Amino acid sequence: MFEKILIANRGEIALRILRACKELGIATVAVHSTADADAMHVRLADESVCIGPPASKDSYLNIPSLLAACEITGADAVHPGYGFLSENARFAEILADHNLKFIGPKAEHIRLMGDKIEAKKTAKRLGIPVVPGSDGGVGPEDDAMAIAREIGFPVLVKAAAGGGGRGMKVAQTEADLLMALSTASNEAKAAFGDASVYLEKYLTKPRHIEIQVLGDGRGGALHLGERDCSLQRRHQKVWEEGPSPILSPEARARIGGVCAKAMQDMQYLGVGTIEFLYEDGEFYFIEMNTRIQVEHPVTEMITDIDLVLEQIRIAAGGDLPCTQEEINIIGHSIECRINAENPETFRPSPGTITQYHPPGGLGVRIDSAVYQGYKIPPYYDSLVGKLIVHGKNRPECLMRLRRALDEIVVDGVETTLPLFRALARESDIIEGDYHIHWLEQYLAGKPAKT
Repeated sequence: MFEKILIANRGEIALRILRACKELGIATVAVHSTADADAMHVRLADESVCIGPPASKDSYLNIPSLLAACEITGADAVHPGYGFLSENARFAEILADHNLKFIGPKAEHIRLMGDKIEAKKTAKRLGIPVVPGSDGGVGPEDDAMAIAREIGFPVLVKAAAGGGGRGMKVAQTEADLLMALSTASNEAKAAFGDASVYLEKYLTKPRHIEIQVLGDGRGGALHLGERDCSLQRRHQKVWEEGPSPILSPEARARIGGVCAKAMQDMQYLGVGTIEFLYEDGEFYFIEMNTRIQVEHPVTEMITDIDLVLEQIRIAAGGDLPCTQEEINIIGHSIECRINAENPETFRPSPGTITQYHPPGGLGVRIDSAVYQGYKIPPYYDSLVGKLIVHGKNRPECLMRLRRALDEIVVDGVETTLPLFRALARESDIIEGDYHIHWLEQYLAGKPAKT
């Protein structure tokens, strides 16, 4: 087991990793920018190192500073969390060159799945069903048009090296395609330094279903059920739940088995998430995230498996925590990502939290690094915290969610709490009848209200 882990992240995920380390008896090192000097994970870690000014490129993305922090403190492993350097294959390789363990997948798998075109090819080779689309990047406009006609409109133009909705445009008709290609390519170049784009069939009302996987790097792998992440705004997840309200146990076992087998064949190491669009009973691979996900607590609540703790254990050479047959889906869980944003315009609202009261009670969990008097800086994402609830079934889970949302207090900044209070009472949500475009349609026609 590791003796000391440097946590190369900030906010709630840094605190989440710190808690897992403490339960394993591992010493921790918090790194922070000058803007995060008073962060909770900095206060609780065994040691802390300032790695630069507020800008991410000068601190949390500054690899030489992170290496220096490891050397100063004697850390023997680095946990990247999510975001920042968590899916940077070169970072993993540099750590290995300095005899430091990267708590994450093998660099080759990070690189492979980070390229959306190669990821799709790999998925097909491994027997994972994929969305109909181009086999690779689309070049001249005539090639793109021919491929789009073969797939059938509408089509989705996507950045090969991207994610998070950037470099992604829908072409409803042939007349839209050239503009969509140009816009997506320019966005991809600006965001990722790679203008390559490819085409996929645009599904009209799919669900976003993702399968959580865990591999030991030696040919052993498990799936831990699914999360339904269909409530999205601008391709960013807002509300996640598991199990999906529409997936049968048979469908779960089928797609989960496919994913676990693929990870066994890859000899995948650590946690990962294979994401699908699901429509008319069919799954279509869209991407794989080679890191811990923001929404991982949903899976922890319904499987009673600590994913971050297992991620650390397996990175240290440990075995999988159980067999596939021993994994049971227990009840239902929902997570809401509470951001410091205006609930109607989604304009960021940095500032000082003047009053903070987290909800409690049976089946209620808050993953947050904020506290009363904490200043939410303007330099990073606006996440205040994640509210996760669990119940014996979905109706009980929704009732518990409404109770917890009514109880939580976050004053001093605007938050998206009013939106979630409204969503938790919407008939479509209560019935589980929604898709990936539902939330944007809802917001366009009916602004959130308290």
